[in-house]
Amino acid sequence: MEIISINKNHYPDIANIYKQGIDTGIATFETSVSTWESWNESKLLHSRFVGVDKNNVLGWVALSKVSNRCVYEGVAEVSIYVSENHRRKGVGKILMENVIKESEANGIWTLQSGMFVENEATIALHQIFGFRIIGYREKIGKLGGVWKDTVIMERRSKIIGID
Repeated sequence: MEIISINKNHYPDIANIYKQGIDTGIATFETSVSTWESWNESKLLHSRFVGVDKNNVLGWVALSKVSNRCVYEGVAEVSIYVSENHRRKGVGKILMENVIKESEANGIWTLQSGMFVENEATIALHQIFGFRIIGYREKIGKLGGVWKDTVIMERRSKIIGID
C-alpha cells in the first residue's frame, strides 16, 4: 500500500468510503456525503492522506481545526475511514501512523477524536497510538431518532509543544 496526499481526484473514493461509514450507523452523525468543496474547506491542507493499492483507495485520514482561536492552533481533530473490504487489515494503522508524523511536522501538539461508544474498532485503533479516553458525552445527539453517546479521545505529542 502506498500513502499519498489527498487531491480532488481522490474524492469520489473518499466519498464512497465515507458513505460506507455512514451506512454502518456507528461511524458518524452525518447522514449524507458532502461535496468536495465542502469537505476540502473543512479539512486542514496538511496531514490528509489516502492509502492506495493498485489505484484502489483503501482508506483515508484527514485533520480538521477544532477552533479558530490562536491558542488552539496546535490542536486538530482526526477523521479516519477504511473501506469495508479492507477493514481489520492494518490500513487504519498505517494511515494513523502517517497522520501523526505529518501532524507533528506541522506543529500539531494534540490530536483529538470523538466516536460512538459502539465503535470498538476505532477506539482500539486510537488506543494503539497512545490516544486516551478523556471523557464521554452522554446523549450528545440523535441519529435516526436515537440518542447516541460518544467517547472523546486525545493524544498529546511527545515531541511538539513539550517546552
